[in-house]
Amino acid sequence: MMEAAQPGAHALVGEMDRIAIALGSETRLARCNVLRPHPLIVLVRKASRMVLIGPGSLWDRGRDVLAPYLARFATGEAMLILLGKIEDREIDKVLNKGLAAVLGTEPSAQSLYVALHNAFEAMELRGRSESRGKWLNRYRYELGELVEIARAMTTEREIDKLLGVILEKARFITGADAGSIYVVEGDNPEMSRRVLRFKLTQNDSVQFDWREFTIPVSPQSIAGATALSARPINIADVYDLPPGSPYAVDRSFDQKIKYRTRSMLCCPLISKSGEVIGVLQLINKKREPERRLLSSEDFEQQVVSFDERSEELLATLAAQAGICLENAILYEEIRRIFEGFVRASVEAIEQRDPTTSGHSRRVAELSLGLAQSLERASSGPYRDVRFTALDLREMEYASLLHDFGKIGVRENVLVKAKKLHDHQLAAIRMRFEAALKGRECEVLRRKLDALGRGAGPQDIRDIDDEFAAFRAQLHDAWDLVITANEPTVVEQAAFARIDALASLIYPGAEGQPLPLLSEAEVASLKIPRGSLTVEEMDEIRSHVVHTHRFLQRIPWGSSFRRIPQIAGAHHERLNGTGYPNHLQAEEIPLQSKIMAVADIFDALTASDRPYKPAVPVDRALSILDSEVRSRHIDGELVLVFREARVWEKISS
Repeated sequence: MMEAAQPGAHALVGEMDRIAIALGSETRLARCNVLRPHPLIVLVRKASRMVLIGPGSLWDRGRDVLAPYLARFATGEAMLILLGKIEDREIDKVLNKGLAAVLGTEPSAQSLYVALHNAFEAMELRGRSESRGKWLNRYRYELGELVEIARAMTTEREIDKLLGVILEKARFITGADAGSIYVVEGDNPEMSRRVLRFKLTQNDSVQFDWREFTIPVSPQSIAGATALSARPINIADVYDLPPGSPYAVDRSFDQKIKYRTRSMLCCPLISKSGEVIGVLQLINKKREPERRLLSSEDFEQQVVSFDERSEELLATLAAQAGICLENAILYEEIRRIFEGFVRASVEAIEQRDPTTSGHSRRVAELSLGLAQSLERASSGPYRDVRFTALDLREMEYASLLHDFGKIGVRENVLVKAKKLHDHQLAAIRMRFEAALKGRECEVLRRKLDALGRGAGPQDIRDIDDEFAAFRAQLHDAWDLVITANEPTVVEQAAFARIDALASLIYPGAEGQPLPLLSEAEVASLKIPRGSLTVEEMDEIRSHVVHTHRFLQRIPWGSSFRRIPQIAGAHHERLNGTGYPNHLQAEEIPLQSKIMAVADIFDALTASDRPYKPAVPVDRALSILDSEVRSRHIDGELVLVFREARVWEKISS
């Protein structure tokens, strides 16, 4: 340290005294303070900045005197003016330490003033530059955050999740400890006749149970006043509202959860058309956003008012959030309309075929259950399969509409429960009766002729016995028709008896002989299984083609564009023998394979089919296994279906 007692030191101290006196009387430095922190230093302070004046020898031999100010030199809050020569040749080092000027040993007052003025100007310029840099960095950070927030909001379509994102991000950019969000409900054009539904609340400091509720849109609440005015409301302390405020705050909730609501910022969420559709309410801006408010001291020390920048940021976010919320509400309305259309279409199909009522819904539930079980599989070829929420909804819609094409199938074929149509069976019954009446008339004529010839009682009895035998034959034939008409497997021997019936005749209206059964009726009665002829089966199978064609006409959008393909392939088989396109296994969508298992299982186990009893689950699973062995359906899917017992998880 340079001691003031060293040779020449007294002269230096005297010079510093002279300079201090001169600067203290300088009127142009009236806003500055002139101090003497050391005998060899004159310090001139202006606000938070300072300039030190000292002999050049301080730098060469007394830097320890300057040590307390080095940090300020580095940050631009202090500069140095040296008097006299500097022996250190490395002048750059001095400049880096904040050297403002080097003057003579005895500078004039004017030169000192100019040096001081330039030093303070240099520090001011540096400060403004650094402030602009900090502001620019903060602006870039906030802009980046707003872009990320906008991206997060625009990609979320579920209203509840979107509200959570909006509230979370609003609290983040403003440093709010808590917040709530309201949604406007009601169709009345007057806002004051609507209500605000409390949809969500978040709080970093306390946890509590809450539930949705509604409040009137009125000026008596801060949220209601915000909705009515469509303008932000910023309150420094809600317990100390400005005089004349129409709204009030219920403190009982704070007391219940042991919290203190202080600063509050409410902002309306406005749609593209300028209508208020929600209110965002932020509570307690914190000095340190990461701190929790747990004590009264925390509320006193940490909670501050929402500043102008917070309002600007929230207004920017709210403008985007309002549009996103409106889009989500519209999307939800469209989804409900769309689901209503789908379910109305299913109901229309089932009205045409009441015997399969509930089938489409059950197939959809079984398909979704199997898909979700497939995601939980830890082994097998489908262990890595994952379905998004949109994938599952796409499968649900495709399953609900998989029989939509039945609307293009004739109703008498669609609802045909037995091999013969009702009108066919009625016509056959009339022919049997006509044959019996015709033979009865013939018997009566023969009896009259016989009596006219003088026949005896035995001849008459023979005629009666012959008629009785014919009547018994017709009775047996009718029983055969009734038995063969059932949609069950018929023994081969019965087919020959049916062919024999076709050779029987009955007298027509003009007495001409007519066959008792037509060729078409014989063909129907000889159906080996089920109730449909080959032609009718082809017509039923054509419903898949109709399904695909009808569904293709609906503008599903990119999310559900595969619905026609999925629904149209649920009757394809792995070995290529399915219909309508005879696709091979690798060409069939996985969703269609899943639906095929669900469709077969429900068709077997359904208890609402009047033409057949429900098959027990064990028997239905055995039939699925046989379909696997025939390479009709996917064995791995059937295995997962069985192990997960998917059928137990659907509604009855």
